[in-house]
Amino acid sequence: MKNKKQFGLIGKNIEYSFSRKFFSEKFSSDNKYSNYDYKNYDIQSIDDLNQVFNSKNLCGLNVTIPYKEKIISFLDSVSDEAKEIGAVNTICFKNGNKIGYNTDIYGFTESLKVNKIDDVESVLILGTGGAAKTITYFCIKYNIPYNLVSRQKSNLHLSYNELDEYNFTKRVLIVNCTPLGTYPDVNKSPKLPFELINKENIFFDLVYNPSETLFMKKGKEIGCKTLNGYEMLRLQAEMSWKIWTD
Repeated sequence: MKNKKQFGLIGKNIEYSFSRKFFSEKFSSDNKYSNYDYKNYDIQSIDDLNQVFNSKNLCGLNVTIPYKEKIISFLDSVSDEAKEIGAVNTICFKNGNKIGYNTDIYGFTESLKVNKIDDVESVLILGTGGAAKTITYFCIKYNIPYNLVSRQKSNLHLSYNELDEYNFTKRVLIVNCTPLGTYPDVNKSPKLPFELINKENIFFDLVYNPSETLFMKKGKEIGCKTLNGYEMLRLQAEMSWKIWTD
């Protein structure tokens, strides 16, 4: 069918993306979406973005690693929440304008509710990219103490080497916002001092492929509750769809 309404995902090395499968199944399951198409726009550099924006009949895009922050300067406007977070994962094309949103914050918040995680005393955020910015915003919004952790120490975050028993006392939500452990590099995990972690802690890996990462396995061995990023992805995708179709 000609002139299909075009949706898609912008990212790097995204052949096995959740989004394309999710939306393709959504479109094929309902006749009213027979004129809709979803494809991956796998670009090696943010400089290739304009050729994506020049695609015909573009209605909406999702954005993933490593472009959630860099893409903001290419947009006509950004929602207040996405601006505050500093990361965009959804773009809506309206009246010739490219409008950026962040639906990750909805996906993350709702996935905690679904998994009945509501008594967290602090959050340890592993990584400092676009996903980490979303979790940081969540902590500020709900007044939950947090620390950012990265390989290099800075004034804004701790290094893995600096973590001690104090960082894991009581009920700590440990969120992996790095791509470590993603298929096919399944034998990688953030370099946490796992021997200091107690079973009250919760391991939340934003990675969803594989469904149980090495990070999660290590948490499970300690006796911690573990969850992956699938629920968050599904919920943020549904919110993207709502934005595109409202």
